[in-house]
Amino acid sequence: MSTVVYDAGILVAADRNDRRTWAEHRARLEFGIVPSVPSPVLAQVSRSPQQAQLRRFLTGCAVIAAGESEAHEAGRLLGKTRTADVVDAFVVTAALRKNAIILTSDPDDLKRLVKASRREVTIITV
Repeated sequence: MSTVVYDAGILVAADRNDRRTWAEHRARLEFGIVPSVPSPVLAQVSRSPQQAQLRRFLTGCAVIAAGESEAHEAGRLLGKTRTADVVDAFVVTAALRKNAIILTSDPDDLKRLVKASRREVTIITV
């Protein structure tokens, strides 16, 4: 199984204690797959220190800091697609850099961004 990048929908589901999300996450960890979470995704979802489920879920993830080069790459994709969802652009950028699968609850904008990159990224809707 390949490495994966989580989008905000996965973190929201985990924070809401969605059983399927947690079960699939545990299975990935048991197979030695550490999911990646771009830091802008975390910023979009994190609202309070009381989000215990979210913080517990993140202990099994690698949070990827978004630096200058990632920001330029995300901006380039946004420019090509004429879209404005910066967080989605960082998800795609992370997946491209890690040659990873994207797990999402909302694939539409992600598909446009991947297409604009002219590279292949698998997007799985959960």
